Amino acid sequence: MSTWSAVAIVAVVGLMTYSMRAVAIVSLADREVPAWAERALRSVGPAVLAALTVNLAAGGEGGPSMEIAEVLALVAAGGAALWRKNLLVSLAAGMITLWVVSAFV
Repeated sequence: MSTWSAVAIVAVVGLMTYSMRAVAIVSLADREVPAWAERALRSVGPAVLAALTVNLAAGGEGGPSMEIAEVLALVAAGGAALWRKNLLVSLAAGMITLWVVSAFV
């Protein structure tokens, strides 16, 4: 596959993805979202982060493949999530811990 073919494929897929999201946003722009949908959407961020965390912890190559920096970041993010019950605070705690520990290890 040539470079231009790959660029064209990425551009087309990107435009398709963007247009699908834009249609959903534009079609719902002047409508009120039901309360049950808002409650469900509040859980999307934590669910996605939990899925990514489990994927990282379980590993995709036959077993766990986490380093000490990642384990400590996971513990820090989990502690912050239990303490503050805020997605952004737990994300920040985990990332800062990961960066600091990675700098010293």
